Amino acid sequence: MNPKVVAVIPARLDSSRFPGKVLYHYQGMPLLYHLWKQIGPSHFDRLVIATDNREIAETASAFGAEVVMTSNRHRTGTDRVAEAVRELGGDIIVNIQADNFGLRGAVIAGVVTKMLADPKVRFATLARPIKDDDQLFNPDVVKVITAADRRALWFSRYPLPYLQKVHRGNRFSQFRFLEHLGVYFFRRGALEKFAGWKRGALEKAESLEQLRILENGERMQVYLTSAKTVSIDSPHDVNKIARIHK
Repeated sequence: MNPKVVAVIPARLDSSRFPGKVLYHYQGMPLLYHLWKQIGPSHFDRLVIATDNREIAETASAFGAEVVMTSNRHRTGTDRVAEAVRELGGDIIVNIQADNFGLRGAVIAGVVTKMLADPKVRFATLARPIKDDDQLFNPDVVKVITAADRRALWFSRYPLPYLQKVHRGNRFSQFRFLEHLGVYFFRRGALEKFAGWKRGALEKAESLEQLRILENGERMQVYLTSAKTVSIDSPHDVNKIARIHK
């Protein structure tokens, strides 16, 4: 029997930097619709939107998405996904953060294929090279450093690694800095373990849920991509969608 792949988009209304973001309209439709359409239900056994907000649920149902209602007590998207999966089931679970516009389902499905070929990979995510100093020094752009085998060593909002000897000119070009993309891949048991761990001091300090995995001594594989995406953190960022929206 083939493993069941379930992709979940956790969506909430009270985003601290951009309240109501997922329902903000772009080209006549809410941002959540554009993300859901670009991911594409056909790439997975199920593509579901998990939310604690009735307005989001009704909006998503109206444009054809499957919706699961969850608790309003979750501090992270992955905790919300873990609750949803208790109802949905699945063998490989994909958590797609609701502000990664332009990310295509085929890219995500490619990582799932790699996980299925390597049963040792229990936690995984995506990253891509940083292209300019604005990205490098923007705390909303999360950086990841990896070992030679692409195992995640650390995630931070700070530009890591620190360069002791800096030359004149652009900083980003002096090291292959990597930007982390907000997509997480779990085997079912690994997601259950995540949900059972308490939030650690480092996760709280950086406000990065993926640090919970590293703080608990687990391995997270990083797969590189050249995918063009836009992270929407403010109404001003919506204008950037035109660069990658088709």
